[in-house]
Amino acid sequence: MVLLYAVLGLVVSSFLNVCIDRLPEKASIVSPPSHCPACGRRLTPFDLIPLFSYLFLRGRCRYCGAPIPRRVLLVESVTGLLFVLLWYHHGLSLQLLLTTLYTCFFIVIFFVDLEHQLVLNRVIYPAIAVALLASPFTPDHDVVELLVGGAIGFGLLFLIAFIYPAGMGMGDVKLATFIGLVAGFPTVLAALLISFVAGGLVGGGLLLTGLRGRKDPIPFAPFLVTGGMVAMLYGQQIIDWYVRCLL
Repeated sequence: MVLLYAVLGLVVSSFLNVCIDRLPEKASIVSPPSHCPACGRRLTPFDLIPLFSYLFLRGRCRYCGAPIPRRVLLVESVTGLLFVLLWYHHGLSLQLLLTTLYTCFFIVIFFVDLEHQLVLNRVIYPAIAVALLASPFTPDHDVVELLVGGAIGFGLLFLIAFIYPAGMGMGDVKLATFIGLVAGFPTVLAALLISFVAGGLVGGGLLLTGLRGRKDPIPFAPFLVTGGMVAMLYGQQIIDWYVRCLL
């Protein structure tokens, strides 16, 4: 079952790559069928086997030799691994279905913001809607906890965006709302703490190494997604550990 779920993750990753490619361009994710963006040649099923096609073709189009973005391989690898982790964490359950769906939203948001510095409304609004509709049926979470988590995620980042709009966009505010609805209260606090610590460390490292200047934008959504994923899977353990440390 773990192997089958990993294969499902690889299959889903191909669709996620299509979303990452096309949604920022406001293009359809259904039509036209998958094709090489350089030569326009329609790809065959052999060209679309996750992981193996990229490795066999050595990261290049079989028809024109144009390079295939490494992100394609990264998304496929990460999605497969995350599906395995989700299976080990939840087993066959409703919680597995929900966290898998949330993870797919997270992956698209992560890579789109990394490449385009955008949190797309056409991704985040459906994600929030799904989380709201699923909140009364989410195992191990009370609906009030989830709604309070969403409100806290929205309120804290909206306050930051209001005070310092140059450093925090409304896309990040919407993403924090989604994370709160997924993680609930008080786990959302762990998610935001992880996000800000990770963002500060990576941002500081980029500045110190000269890879980014003080005026260069550093997308924050990948750090929010990272914090959200960690909190979604291990948030309660983190909260329990923190409480034990205080006591």
